[in-house]
Amino acid sequence: MAMPVAEDVKRMYRLTWWALFLRGLLGIAVGILVLARPMDSVAALALVIAFWALFSGFTMTLQAFELRQLAPHWGLLLLSGLVSIAFGVAAMIYYPGLSLTFAVVLTSWWLLITGAVGIWAAVMERKLGAPWGWTAAFGVLAVLAGVFALMSPPATLAAILGLIAAYALISGVAFIAGAFKLRGAVQMASQARERMTA
Repeated sequence: MAMPVAEDVKRMYRLTWWALFLRGLLGIAVGILVLARPMDSVAALALVIAFWALFSGFTMTLQAFELRQLAPHWGLLLLSGLVSIAFGVAAMIYYPGLSLTFAVVLTSWWLLITGAVGIWAAVMERKLGAPWGWTAAFGVLAVLAGVFALMSPPATLAAILGLIAAYALISGVAFIAGAFKLRGAVQMASQARERMTA
């Protein structure tokens, strides 16, 4: 009984190795492409935002109808889905401007809100007598970054694309390293099994 299970696990790891390796190669390729062709990457980002809004909207709308018997406020989910669909359609019509504006505004507001919460947390820490300097510094820095992001949309888009490229490259390298580590573990397990049966 143990042998078929061991063979299944070994087979699963062998298949997983290739999947991790290919995901790593894709991540590295995407990272290099974003860095090498930033204008094409901006256009692709705009399409991703529009398609994401459409997909998310359709999903929320269907989910609202499925939950209407169970959830008393299913209409809010329906409204959210319809707004998302409307944004996705508008983003396709006004491509790429609306999607890119959304990315800049979302990033800016995220930084502003994060900074405001950080400053508030620093004030609370100070009232409690806890160290608050670093929290306040990061809060102020986030607020300043949010204001800068609103005032300089091209720099904000460049930063977003830089983060996407960095994530793609780092995750790609990590997936490839994990794939080779997994492949090595499978080979070591096979060699150990062969020694045990010999």
